Amino acid sequence: MAATPQEIPARSTLAQVAERAGVSLKTASRALGGEAYVSEETRGRVLAAAADLGYQRNSAASLLASGRLAVSIGLITGDFANPFYSTLAAAVEDEVRPRTIHLSVANSRESAEQEWLLAQDLADRQAQALIVVSALQDHAAYSRLQSRGIAVVFADRTAMNLDADSVVFDNREGGRLAAQHLLDAGHSRIALIGDYEWLPTYRERKAGMAEVLDAAGVQWRDLIRNDAHGALEARQFVRELLELEDPPTAVVAGNNRSLLGLTQELAARKGHAAPAVIGFDDPEWAQVLGITVVAGDVAEMGRAAARLALLRMSERSRPIENVVIPMRLIRRD
Repeated sequence: MAATPQEIPARSTLAQVAERAGVSLKTASRALGGEAYVSEETRGRVLAAAADLGYQRNSAASLLASGRLAVSIGLITGDFANPFYSTLAAAVEDEVRPRTIHLSVANSRESAEQEWLLAQDLADRQAQALIVVSALQDHAAYSRLQSRGIAVVFADRTAMNLDADSVVFDNREGGRLAAQHLLDAGHSRIALIGDYEWLPTYRERKAGMAEVLDAAGVQWRDLIRNDAHGALEARQFVRELLELEDPPTAVVAGNNRSLLGLTQELAARKGHAAPAVIGFDDPEWAQVLGITVVAGDVAEMGRAAARLALLRMSERSRPIENVVIPMRLIRRD
């Protein structure tokens, strides 16, 4: 049973956590530090005791006070080849640099296993906060880092099974904007080159499109192709769609990498009738080619994530905050 507010001391100690969990001080320290050689059952008891007592392990605090450690934040992104992440990282850096905070940036390559290894490594290197564009579908494990006093903020993709701050785009509204734009242009066969099916960003964009297109009775569900996270997969799907007996009159690219594959395939098919194109996100080359897109402000997402991390570092008990950044239709030729 959780302790009542009156039972929780103002500054709980590691000894109190160890006593409540029925383990030694050393075992409690190892469990809270995420170290190996601690059973999951024991770790669970220690984490539960720490939560009940409101204990926050912050091994960086004493080092910081002695001047032996700079304040640092870790940023874990997806694929560095995607300009979305370089824009995000630059915005985070711009927000924290005036505060003389060090930023470490790591690339998970959309691997859940790699992401968790990076998160643990950054934590062990005494990062006081992590900003994560996560490839995990369950974020409960991040509670281990939170229990060590590390602030965790999710960007672009919301946290699942974890209470944590997040910054996301209004992807459902983005899907509605893309669909309505094509309806207004008179299209009745609309294809979607979608991202990984498990991604919440893609699920929301597709749900927004469904609200508009299903209500209008437009044919599109049999023209959906999922799991095109990169340009190569997208290009293959576009080729398949355009070779149908009745090809789509318009194609929606679910992210900037699939938009790249789509435009590459269309460029290779010069002389053939081309469908209308609309993409999500706004890479610089889309502006050059005059492609209509639905996009949010990536730099603002980075700045907002950095601000949330700084707030969480200074006030651990503040209410969880979920920031939603609007998306807009950018009309081009």
